[in-house]
Amino acid sequence: MIELKDRVFFLNKIHLFGGLKDDQLAAIAVNLEERALLADEVIFVRGAKPDGFYLIFKGKVKVTRPRERGADFLAVLSAGDYFGEEALFEKRDRSATLTTMEDSILLFLSRDEFDKLLTQNEKIRPNFLVAIKSRKLARALRFKWLGPKEVIYFLARRHKIRLYQTLMAPLFVIFIPILLFLWSFTSGATTPYVVGGLILFADLLWAIWRAIDWSNDYYIVTNQRVVWVERVIGIYDSRQEVPLSTILAVNLETDAIGRILEYGNVTVRTFVGSILFDYIDHPVQAADMIREYWERTKVVGTQAQKMAMKNALRSKLGLTAHAVPQNELPPISMEDKEVQKKSILRIVLSNLFKLRVEDGGTVTYRKHWFVLLQQVGQPLFYFLIVNVLIIIRGWYLAKTPNLTFIRPNAAGVPRPDTIVVFLLFVTLPLIGWLVWEYLDWNNDIFMVTPEEIIDLDKTPLGTEERRSAQIENILSTEYQRIGLAGYLLNYGTVYITVGGTKLEFQDVLDPAGVQADINRRRMARIAKKNEDTANVERERMAVWLAAYHQNVSEFDAPVSVPDDNDMKNPGLLDGQMNDFGHDHGGDQNSGDF
Repeated sequence: MIELKDRVFFLNKIHLFGGLKDDQLAAIAVNLEERALLADEVIFVRGAKPDGFYLIFKGKVKVTRPRERGADFLAVLSAGDYFGEEALFEKRDRSATLTTMEDSILLFLSRDEFDKLLTQNEKIRPNFLVAIKSRKLARALRFKWLGPKEVIYFLARRHKIRLYQTLMAPLFVIFIPILLFLWSFTSGATTPYVVGGLILFADLLWAIWRAIDWSNDYYIVTNQRVVWVERVIGIYDSRQEVPLSTILAVNLETDAIGRILEYGNVTVRTFVGSILFDYIDHPVQAADMIREYWERTKVVGTQAQKMAMKNALRSKLGLTAHAVPQNELPPISMEDKEVQKKSILRIVLSNLFKLRVEDGGTVTYRKHWFVLLQQVGQPLFYFLIVNVLIIIRGWYLAKTPNLTFIRPNAAGVPRPDTIVVFLLFVTLPLIGWLVWEYLDWNNDIFMVTPEEIIDLDKTPLGTEERRSAQIENILSTEYQRIGLAGYLLNYGTVYITVGGTKLEFQDVLDPAGVQADINRRRMARIAKKNEDTANVERERMAVWLAAYHQNVSEFDAPVSVPDDNDMKNPGLLDGQMNDFGHDHGGDQNSGDF
């Protein structure tokens, strides 16, 4: 049975109940029904009538959506998560099936008590509404770069006031065609009417483009990271992210108007800089969620260290080690499903130009083939012109009866056509130029190994520049796709911040996938290094603690106090002290221990 104080402490950590006092949380806690479930036990199925609201106090729950054959996996919920509120708010049937993945303890609030909760605590209603809105938007968008066990808890766009601000310019421009229409109406001229129509059409396209641009920017909080996705259609595509474990502070800033309209700025500070959620919708809820999952990440890490220390000590004492539970927050895997679902054309191009090669855990990238085309564009253009001239000359020789490709000169010696030979010789340096540009493109490589990242820049028969950094020293990553070509062909630059410098993987195919490769290996390397360091420390501490445990009876033995007879016979004490020194090898400093 979970005690009331433990329930209050549990509720106080969940963002849904932010702002409530302990007595209010206690009033909620007493109405929670404790339900202990075994592994693989169904909590409710899709299509069932909503009976109440659930909180996971302990364990894990799997969310699936049944199909005719099998089921779609949606998410894994862990301790501190909640579910069931969406059907209660919208008064509809359950939209998914939830099943326990291990022995779990749930806290259940019946439908009637849930309605009373919202009636008596109106200030928490927006918290539920924001969570529901985030989950519905996440299901609609289905970001393909999410990890297999990654759950979106908060997802929002910039506030609509930011949309209205961006539409002010198109709104003012619309007065120009209006004036032209009035001019055309009063003067009877058709030119102002045509010009006004074109301006109006362009202005409407501008307004639509700005509205779509506003809708393409997202602020995301998952159970593993904080992400800012920014897109400008056909021009720019960027995703900045930081793992929750690297966060130093979360700051919230709002003004008077922002507090009324519920918008503001949330700044997430990390070791290297900040991610700014500007004009974010529902900033208070966003900041609370970031703090909650940031704290949860730290708690999980601390618990894992304690369990590892306990097992190390048990091993030193010859006892059986306890089974280590699976980490509730696995390292970010971020497998980009867009890479796995490439079109046949992209797969062929990738293999043809070897833009990405993975061998033994090392991934090698080259610049996009479009960059190669840009580099070889000029020599290729001249090469094609020369070949066209050769074809024209050959056609001319074929059409002229008195001329052939090989004909005798004035001395009667057969020789090939001078113009064709000259043009063929011209192609040789052009071919060399093409080969040079290809080698220059092929020699610019970027590598990600399990230990480091490498930027290798070589010129054919020239200098070689190598920049590298240990992968665990990476502080943040960002990618950008700039320009229409970058957006359509899916190539861009990945920026890797290491200390005070930045490494750039320039013009790589699928920069989101490259970023995923780097972050996946970075998290694995950091986890391995931390584990190795912790193992050494645990072993050292376990040896000391085991030695103490094995000799605890000696340490607990009462210390003999000299009696009056001993004090009267100092020679006896001297003998004891000499024996002590003899037993310890005569070390005069042994008493310092």
